[in-house]
Amino acid sequence: MSATTTGIATGVAARIRHRVPFVEGAALAVAVVVVAMAAVGPLVAPHDPYAVNLTDALLPPSAEHWFGTDANGRDVLSRVLHGARVTLPATLVVIAASTVIGVLIGTVAALGGKVVDEVLMRITDIGLSLPAIILALGLSAALGPGLSSAVIALSVTWWPGYARLARTLVREVKDAEYVDAARVLGVPQGRLIFRHILPNALNTLYVQTTVDVGAVMLVISGLSFIGVGAQVPSAEWGAMIAGEANNLTNAWWAVAFPGLALLLTALAFNLVGDWLRVRNDPTIRREAR
Repeated sequence: MSATTTGIATGVAARIRHRVPFVEGAALAVAVVVVAMAAVGPLVAPHDPYAVNLTDALLPPSAEHWFGTDANGRDVLSRVLHGARVTLPATLVVIAASTVIGVLIGTVAALGGKVVDEVLMRITDIGLSLPAIILALGLSAALGPGLSSAVIALSVTWWPGYARLARTLVREVKDAEYVDAARVLGVPQGRLIFRHILPNALNTLYVQTTVDVGAVMLVISGLSFIGVGAQVPSAEWGAMIAGEANNLTNAWWAVAFPGLALLLTALAFNLVGDWLRVRNDPTIRREAR
């Protein structure tokens, strides 16, 4: 995964969390709103997000168009609401696929012996040493522009961090006393892994996945912005910004509102992930007091 992107976002989230009271509640509320937008946004959008009406082009925010209109007369609010259904699911698919790949490789490395561990971890180290966004950019370009290409490319390049984390967690749990007791009692290897080792080793992995939602969303939108992800006129937030970038000086709202939606969503999920990390780590919780 992109250590730089995730680290910067997490650092900003941590500073905000320590300085602003009740910020976790606000961040959780924003995250819930975004999920609700993805679920029902297109149903409550006041206009068709793809309806072109050149007579209403570049109208400023008003009672009829709360977020104004873009260069093709499309309602920006409707497109932002619809964009949540495009951007968030794509992000979650990347997170889910990367987690499955990473957990599989990390678990095999932790349980497969020294040689298997060395081979898989060296491959993982190579993946961690290369910026995910650069690899994703190359793969997206090779697969052809499109949101599906960006999702596939990121899924293939985002797993190394999860593999390293899963390996560490599984190695910590596999020698625990209750695992040894189950092994002595004759519990089959498969049951031992899936019922005893993995559930207890990976119960904190959701913290990292929550933090990564914001980072992956930024990368997906970034790929769309430079033309290898979702394509204009898609309502994906990065594509919306790219499509209206030339109108920034005379129609700021067409760029500002999708950009603000992207910023608030990424920050909210990072804050929620940071809050979960603190709650699950007693050492950090004591230092925060």
